[in-house]
Amino acid sequence: MYFLKNYYQSVIQYDLVNKFQYENLQNLPKLQKIVLNFRHKDFKNLASSLLSLELITAKRGTLTTASNSQILLKIRKGHPVGCKVILKKNLMYHFFTKLLAEVFPLMKGFKKFNFQPHPDAFSFQLKNTFIFFEIEQNYSFFSNLSSLNITIVTNTKTQKELFFLLNSFKLSKNF
Repeated sequence: MYFLKNYYQSVIQYDLVNKFQYENLQNLPKLQKIVLNFRHKDFKNLASSLLSLELITAKRGTLTTASNSQILLKIRKGHPVGCKVILKKNLMYHFFTKLLAEVFPLMKGFKKFNFQPHPDAFSFQLKNTFIFFEIEQNYSFFSNLSSLNITIVTNTKTQKELFFLLNSFKLSKNF
């Protein structure tokens, strides 16, 4: 069992019950998945971004295609425009531990984050992907990567619950 999963089960669940008074323990907020994606306008960088996602997460990524054609961007419907990886269960906790322990301490002045309209997800963007040790070792392959979008999806109902959950994972210290 990973450290963060054990910490959630032994400490955070009790704090949530005491703070918000849930009637059913199944309604407790928890992390559901983490989604990482790269977006590209040209097809040339997709192979390197797929490989970098696999190195970072130890899971194979999938290509995302355009749902509509956009004439101004010269994108046709069905053409690949990016790649993504969805992490769940143990891989999610492993990557979240890597973010908290290795990536965020190396970042300086990181303030770009936003909330989606529904308060169940927290998303932010990493412009410098060379913070990850795996990518930094192979600089020549990944010199033209775009920014990495990371979305942490939870099952919270309100923003207050989401802030409390992220603060209890000590994520707010890093921002």
